Amino acid sequence: MPSLADKYYDRAASLLATARERNTPVISTVAPLIGASIAKGGILHTFGSGHSEVISREIIGRAGGLVCVSGIIDPTNGFIENLPGYGEKLVARYDRQYQLIAGEVIIVISNSGKNASPVDVALYAKAKGLTVVSLTCMEMSKATTSQHPSGKRLFEVSDFVFDNGGVTGDAIVDLGDGSFSGPTSTFIGCSILNWLMLSVIEWLKANGHPVPVLRSQNTPGAIEFNREVGARYKTRLSRQLA
Repeated sequence: MPSLADKYYDRAASLLATARERNTPVISTVAPLIGASIAKGGILHTFGSGHSEVISREIIGRAGGLVCVSGIIDPTNGFIENLPGYGEKLVARYDRQYQLIAGEVIIVISNSGKNASPVDVALYAKAKGLTVVSLTCMEMSKATTSQHPSGKRLFEVSDFVFDNGGVTGDAIVDLGDGSFSGPTSTFIGCSILNWLMLSVIEWLKANGHPVPVLRSQNTPGAIEFNREVGARYKTRLSRQLA
């Protein structure tokens, strides 16, 4: 009999392959939009409430990643993500400090897509003229009721949607007692974002633009290199380079 870990591996590998196939067309559309914005000096913004913040941080200040990515960080770790108007105040404060500029792109991440803060952030960014890309679980989101005053879920206020292909409740391994374990939203969500970043890099290279990619600070000369490549973005990054 396969172990719980074996069951997770087999099912998760299948979901990852499905996510790759399902999201490739969206990546092909979104990557050039991000690339064109970066080519003009723009920033890519991310936001994830609660555990989804882990996914949003995957592409911020990452070795091998683009330097021009900045995250909207919730200091409550999603604890009050359904407090009416909280998300709007959070993104407005970020906007005052780091700027959300028309023509840029923001990726908003919420597995359920029903909570208020991600919808607040998406609506604020859209009103500022940004392209809003969401990363969510469509199966779960369609089965839940929005907690936002508008009654909208994240996918309903987004310009483009990435679907992590997960299940309602996120966990995929039946423990045999009515409970489940083995969530997939984080590693599949991070994979989607890395596929997207590589596609953006490919677009920049193909169109003759500089590619501001960070190096691991644990390699010789990397800290100095990263400071140089990030200098033009210094005032617009919520996570400053070492």
